[in-house]
Amino acid sequence: MQLRVAQTIADTEAEGPGRRFALWVQGCPLRCPGCCNPQMLPFGRGDEVDVAALAAEILATPGIEGVSLLGGEPFAQAEALAELAGLVKPLSVMIYTGFTLAELRARADVTTDALLAAADLVVDGPYLRDEPERARRWIGSRNQGLHFMTDRYRDDDPRFRLPNTVEIRLKKGELVVNGWPALAAAMLEKRR
Repeated sequence: MQLRVAQTIADTEAEGPGRRFALWVQGCPLRCPGCCNPQMLPFGRGDEVDVAALAAEILATPGIEGVSLLGGEPFAQAEALAELAGLVKPLSVMIYTGFTLAELRARADVTTDALLAAADLVVDGPYLRDEPERARRWIGSRNQGLHFMTDRYRDDDPRFRLPNTVEIRLKKGELVVNGWPALAAAMLEKRR
């Protein structure tokens, strides 16, 4: 099975609890004003990657606690990501989606349900640039929810109350900024 990928970072602490493999998918049917990843909206861009090969790469990454699925919109590629999530267990799976959890559950779609069932954490709701979240780590805007889908993580874990962070790295000669969406977007804009 193939997956359309916009970007990966093999080891980050800015996209969920612990050290994580972050995977941004390419393509999003939503057009949230102020999207922090507008280059990831169009379908058909990015790299087409074999899910089994990507799972092997993730599992071979030393010292990571889990994988974070971002975008674009992960639920636009729910079938491939559900397969990937199944292949990388026992790592934890965190999903960032512009849909609300209620909207996803209302779909009553087998692939959506399979991806939700594979998730330990889900951050849901559209990113709102003008409502930055400052009290909850790994959340972009105040309207977004954080859902504990399994008992792997707990709401009282102090890591969820630390300030958001931004990571800056050079990857293949290109500046990559990830973490707190508003700050990351501003840094990239200044670069241009």
